[in-house]
Amino acid sequence: MNKKAEAFKAYLEEKDIKVFEMEELEGDSQQTVVFRSHITTEGQQLPTIVILDESIFALIRVQISPKALTEANQQELLKMINDESAAYKPFKLYLNQAGDLMLDLCLVIEDELKGDTVYTMFSVIINYLDANYRKLMKRIWQGD
Repeated sequence: MNKKAEAFKAYLEEKDIKVFEMEELEGDSQQTVVFRSHITTEGQQLPTIVILDESIFALIRVQISPKALTEANQQELLKMINDESAAYKPFKLYLNQAGDLMLDLCLVIEDELKGDTVYTMFSVIINYLDANYRKLMKRIWQGD
């Protein structure tokens, strides 16, 4: 297991946080470890992962809506995603190849991963989703 994943696992154990399932990816040259959980907003549980490997980066990824992109909402949804990504520094919204609306937050970890830093970023994401989830979903459902 890579050092960042070891540090995050130790942090979760120390704080008695039991909402993550850990998966070490086998055969991965970066020794990637994925911590799976969810964020709840507006009564919805959004799949969330923390990806830690041997690179300088740590990634928090949230699936906001599966299959969000449709022909009917494409133009307005893409514009909104671009506007939101330009307005918020810590993370970016995008559509993956399946058309799922995703949110990525990338941290640079130069020396040692600090669990409190990761959890602070969860607060930033949760606050954003609490304030914007309805607006995002309204745009997704447009034209359906």
